Amino acid sequence: MAEIVNLNRARKAKARDAAEAKATENRARYGQSKTERARLAAEKAKLRAVTDGAKKED
Repeated sequence: MAEIVNLNRARKAKARDAAEAKATENRARYGQSKTERARLAAEKAKLRAVTDGAKKED
């Protein structure tokens, strides 16, 4: 026999899960210290410089 599902509860549970996923992403993105952000920016700049240096000229 099929299980009876309350659609309001299912909808709200889905919304809660989506909000929690977004909160987790935001904590990872914005929850970094100033030194961590600086280190990541330096790594990005170095990678960009290496990548740009390896490009072929047309």
